[in-house]
Amino acid sequence: MKNIFQTKSLLLASIFISLLAFISCSDDPDDPVIENEEEVITTLTYTLTPAEGGSAVVLSYVDLDGDGSNEPTITNGTLSAETIYSGAFTLLNETESPAESITEEIAEEDKDHQFFFETTVTGLTVEYTDFDGDGNPVGLSTFLTTGAAGSGNLTVTLKHEPDKSASGVSDGDMTNAGGETDISVTWAITVE
Repeated sequence: MKNIFQTKSLLLASIFISLLAFISCSDDPDDPVIENEEEVITTLTYTLTPAEGGSAVVLSYVDLDGDGSNEPTITNGTLSAETIYSGAFTLLNETESPAESITEEIAEEDKDHQFFFETTVTGLTVEYTDFDGDGNPVGLSTFLTTGAAGSGNLTVTLKHEPDKSASGVSDGDMTNAGGETDISVTWAITVE
């Protein structure tokens, strides 16, 4: 009888220890940790300050509900002809309180990000003025130069983990960049 009691006790103890071991091992170290997820960007501003002085032009995009039903608010801009502007981007995630600065995150992870610029405005060019540690462009700061009077669109696309070694990417050609698009915004531009 004593052996049966000891056997049952050992069996229950074994089950209890097995349960503890199972519960304590639920955090599997082999589970992948996702790093550098795409950023949530609700607000993008591109502030263009004339090099010769004068008022800045602020192009903005605000979409506080993301993929929700509300349309984003887009503020377009009018630029002066034959002018060089110093450009600076500010990116925010306003779903957080206080708003999270995505600008700082992109600056810290500059090798994993690049802005690309496409325009239908004749004579408008954008030049990178900031680079990652490998000398590849990032685009948080730029020089934007206008030509003669005209109008069209300026599309800005931020790529996450582009292939910066791909042909043309360092010159701003998005064709071979790959990666994921964090945000893409098109502004209507008037040059006068």
